[in-house]
Amino acid sequence: MRALIIQHDHASPTGPVGRRLEHHGFAITEFLVVPQDSFDKPNVAVVFPNVDDYDLIVPLGAPWGAWDDACIGNWLTPELELIRHAVTTNRPVLGICFGGQLVARAMGGSVAPGEHPEIGWTTIFSDDHELVGNGPWFEFHFDTWQVPPGAREIARNPAASQAFVINKTLAVQFHPELEASSLKGWLDMGGTAKVVEDGQDPAVMLAQTVAEDPAAEARTHALIDAFLSRVAGLI
Repeated sequence: MRALIIQHDHASPTGPVGRRLEHHGFAITEFLVVPQDSFDKPNVAVVFPNVDDYDLIVPLGAPWGAWDDACIGNWLTPELELIRHAVTTNRPVLGICFGGQLVARAMGGSVAPGEHPEIGWTTIFSDDHELVGNGPWFEFHFDTWQVPPGAREIARNPAASQAFVINKTLAVQFHPELEASSLKGWLDMGGTAKVVEDGQDPAVMLAQTVAEDPAAEARTHALIDAFLSRVAGLI
């Protein structure tokens, strides 16, 4: 089986998501959308791979808005079309944070800036603990989605919708791929200022993530296993 993981920026490794997919026998192709030298001017032209060549599509998070056509429209528009094609043809998709927002927008929902960001380890409220547990999951987002028509929301918290299923696709607002090493990359890439602006201590957040890594990896393994079995039908 082949998995296409769409990395929108250079500082978003696949972490425990990638490791668990490899455990299940997936050959992973990582596709980088915005190279590091274009990070400050991200509206690059992109030719995406053909999703029909893959058994699973995993669009990851991004520091830009899934609503922001002016900033990233050169590649946001074709990626939305790619996601719409995958979902409507029952190609399994696991949309993570920005990737989940892409699914929402592509399938007729919407994405917009939220009233306040969600940053850090967060407990959610799930209707289906065997698919998406209550966490805590790591959040780092400023936007929220409206669940698209025909989708089934399965998790939420007081701040935002957190997960929905549509066809063979699961969208999650949190970051199951996050581990301490990737958080350090985000903090070094400008995330520190955002954490401080949110009234939090980046050093404590990183230390908390180091401590949480083993339990978080186990939660991610359970999420991937259930997604592949119950939603995607791939194992």
